[in-house]
Amino acid sequence: MGLRLSSLNDRKLAKVRNEEIGFVFQQFFLLAKLNALQNVELPLIYAGVGVSKRRELAKQFLEKVELGMRMKHLPSELSGGQKQRVAIARALVNSPSIILADEPTGALDTKTGEQIMRLLTELNKEGKTIIMVTHEPEIADFATRKIVIRDGEITADTTESVRID
Repeated sequence: MGLRLSSLNDRKLAKVRNEEIGFVFQQFFLLAKLNALQNVELPLIYAGVGVSKRRELAKQFLEKVELGMRMKHLPSELSGGQKQRVAIARALVNSPSIILADEPTGALDTKTGEQIMRLLTELNKEGKTIIMVTHEPEIADFATRKIVIRDGEITADTTESVRID
């Protein structure tokens, strides 16, 4: 039986959003005065994770998105694709059960986009739910289920095998 969200107060809803849902936004929403590592640590701070543990986790997730060498850089010192990967690391660092991703590869080159999609595919295999919006058919090919929406209406709903290459 799941959690009835409609009965939760604002504080408890915020806790659910922070701990159970990872958000990957198109606009990144990185804090300009915090470096990449500090931006990834934010959800862990809100969750009450101690300094050494959150630093270790943030570093681990920056490594997963191949940004270990850019941890100390401010957002203004990062490319659009690097900012996107910091935002992805931040969304994943709390090990959420649901990941909402709006164009998660939109700012990435093809190779890096495929690496990120392989990471999301692995997380899905581990039991995480990934809900993703994309306009890129080759990225959509990673999904086990595709729902196509045109002009506000569902035009297709298919289940297929995941692209593994």
